[in-house]
Amino acid sequence: MPTVSVERSALFAHLGRTYTDEEFDELCFEFGVELDEITSEKEEATKSATVKLSKEQLASLSEEVIYKIDVPANRYDLLCIEGISRSLRVFLGYIDAPNFTILPASDEASSTMTVIQSSTSTVRPFVVCAILRDVTFDEARYQSFIELQDQLHRNLCRQRTLVAIGTHDLDSVKGPFTYDARAPSDIKFVPLTHTDEGREFDGASLME
Repeated sequence: MPTVSVERSALFAHLGRTYTDEEFDELCFEFGVELDEITSEKEEATKSATVKLSKEQLASLSEEVIYKIDVPANRYDLLCIEGISRSLRVFLGYIDAPNFTILPASDEASSTMTVIQSSTSTVRPFVVCAILRDVTFDEARYQSFIELQDQLHRNLCRQRTLVAIGTHDLDSVKGPFTYDARAPSDIKFVPLTHTDEGREFDGASLME
């Protein structure tokens, strides 16, 4: 059962109201998830048997309350704070359940999408692409998005052994794109976590 960590204050802001810990525990029970633990960054570090920090390092850690929520293994929509809060708001009757529509690809989108090379046939022969428009990230949303992608990799994607997800800013790249299989030394890229410094990796160095 996956566990999702969310800051209590941020979650309550998404829900539009506050709860006592006991009230939120009861709400989780009624909804069908479990409030597994109430902790903080500082408390986690203090309890850790493997991480030893100095007093100065401990003092710098946040005491923001964190809820660790266990969610069902088949509810991938609950693996982020946005998904949990939206589902709880639907459950509470605050909003209607969302209705998503897949639109036919425009000529522009069709020319942008991926060209599959035969070299992938013995590795991962399938690729699925989509363009999400009018999405704006601030720092908190971006971090939540990356954490959701990591949660999907750990759970649904079985540590990337079944599926690997990649996300790119369409404002900064231009298609058409090619889905290809190459030797690790021939793969060059800048990870999302290194965009500020522009550091480039190849496949071989990433695996070291």
